[in-house]
Amino acid sequence: MRKKITLLLIFIVSLSFAQGGMREKKEKIKALKIAYITEQLELTSDEAQKFWPVYNAFDDKQFELKHNKMKVIVNQFENGGIDKLTEKEASELITKMDDYEDEMHTLKKKYLKDLLKVLPAKKVIKLKKAEDEFNRKLLREFRGRKN
Repeated sequence: MRKKITLLLIFIVSLSFAQGGMREKKEKIKALKIAYITEQLELTSDEAQKFWPVYNAFDDKQFELKHNKMKVIVNQFENGGIDKLTEKEASELITKMDDYEDEMHTLKKKYLKDLLKVLPAKKVIKLKKAEDEFNRKLLREFRGRKN
């Protein structure tokens, strides 16, 4: 039954993927990801109730780190910004990049500990596998639409 629901959801999203703006596309992808992860992990209702708040909190924080903090760094790389940097500014940028990586690593370690409080270790491993598979499928879908 879950597989039929997931396939139906994928079909509906695929049909409407070309419609709507970026925000709608992100929401559709998120819905697909939720359905895919739920199916792959075979979450019980109790597990799902505990898992999704942990997952969503991590996802939100990770998004914030990637898009707010890294944006400052990436902006330096665009439009020839690197060539305009002084050595001191370049050194400061490297320090910021290192700090970002440290913060991301700390966030991931906390997330793993939090996951292990709500899911068995085996399902945590399945989660990583499911996320990787979902991302590969999404990339294939994106590449297929570009051609």
